[in-house]
Amino acid sequence: MATEMAVDANRTTLERLNQEYVEAFMNSDVEWYRQGLADDFVCIESDGSVLDKSEFLTNTAKRPDVADYKLQNVGVRIYGSVGLVQATGLWTGKNGTKGMSRYIDVYVKSGEEWKTVSAQITRTAMAEPRGRYKL
Repeated sequence: MATEMAVDANRTTLERLNQEYVEAFMNSDVEWYRQGLADDFVCIESDGSVLDKSEFLTNTAKRPDVADYKLQNVGVRIYGSVGLVQATGLWTGKNGTKGMSRYIDVYVKSGEEWKTVSAQITRTAMAEPRGRYKL
């Protein structure tokens, strides 16, 4: 029973951190990321580029390239002190282009604190889903 409660509390925390992560992106909140990302954080962008924490913070300060971002299908899985958050986001670019992103963020818990250690993002323009992964 206590273990289930701990898992539920961790799931709720990761869902909140995921929402805050997206809000920090939309608001160019460098300080939120400075505190929420592990020192050895790595992000793999849609174009294949790999950013360390410093590069990610620099990019965050430049403002997002989207005007709107709405989360869908947020899933959280917990394996001991590791949490995986995957989600779909529907976005509208500042030029009106619509698109979709899918991402997975990896969190690690140290003591009572969760930090993001890795993020991988895939972005596409909106198109009809293909294959077995239709929405």
